[in-house]
Amino acid sequence: MGATVISEAVETRTVVIANGASLSGAVDLGGRKLAAIVMPDTWTAAALTFQASPDGVTYYNVYDGATERSLTVAASYYSALNVSSGWVGIRWLKIRSGTASVPVNQAAARTLTLVIQP
Repeated sequence: MGATVISEAVETRTVVIANGASLSGAVDLGGRKLAAIVMPDTWTAAALTFQASPDGVTYYNVYDGATERSLTVAASYYSALNVSSGWVGIRWLKIRSGTASVPVNQAAARTLTLVIQP
């Protein structure tokens, strides 16, 4: 019996958090859902939080109820996400190092790879 192909439509996008900054540029998910984040080999220790936008112009911090959505990561992590909850409907996305109230500037430019799927 052969391997099961779940989806051939998985794609990747990258975002960069600049040296001395905590917030990435925007990425258009194109109607797809965020499935995983691949962290770079080097990372100034901090959790990830997110900003989303319906129009690519005005961004809002992403919350689950009253709690800012946060993802614990480290260098060289592949962080799989639950695509069936919480990532539906996010078209434009920015990724923050740290939280809205305590952002963490990165010590060098960091490229994160986003794995997205239909």
